Amino acid sequence: MEKTLQELKKYAHLIVDSGLVVGAGGNLSMRHGDFMYISPSGFDLKEVEDNDWAKVDIHTGEVLSDVRPSSEILMHLECYRSRPDITSVLHAHPTYSVAVSTTEHEIPSLFPDFPAMVKSVGYLDYLIPTTHVLADAVKEQVVDHDVIVMRNHGVLTVGRTMKEAYFYMQLTEESAKVFAIGASIGQVRKLTEDECDDLRNLSAEKFRSKLLQEQVEKEKQ
Repeated sequence: MEKTLQELKKYAHLIVDSGLVVGAGGNLSMRHGDFMYISPSGFDLKEVEDNDWAKVDIHTGEVLSDVRPSSEILMHLECYRSRPDITSVLHAHPTYSVAVSTTEHEIPSLFPDFPAMVKSVGYLDYLIPTTHVLADAVKEQVVDHDVIVMRNHGVLTVGRTMKEAYFYMQLTEESAKVFAIGASIGQVRKLTEDECDDLRNLSAEKFRSKLLQEQVEKEKQ
């Protein structure tokens, strides 16, 4: 449990410092056995101490601590219930991703890292946050996607480690930023599906994926 809390604190600070959330926005959680530890409601994420993380039974949803969990608790629970392969869920409000999500556009593949590492992105039209409606919609999307863009709201990423979930969030926001800047200058050239497939099959990208998988296995030990 101590290692889980250390990881949560580390990435809570990172997502604030990198501008992926402001104020008390955003939330993150990690699985520990049959339980998850999730950020508390109303806290600036950089001010969350070890005893502030809310412990929740994943199967029943029962809160097992005195701390009030994030209002997005239902969304996190559905991710873990739907994906036994993941240990981490990260929800943030990255500026460029939210901006692109308010339009009819999707965040395109514009540079190699994005399609090579992020296999697919799911999209949800605006749904009221913190509700069963949003949680149920996320449940359907997370089965097939590690990144879910919620229009007019934010982005949710999941990973086998918190580092992986954070990496997906960074890549999504960077691609949205490149798209927004490029579109303000002129016509944006998107990578084709064939080009994206070629990138995923590059030996260098396969090697990077292998290193990431090895890290996942190491952190499980």
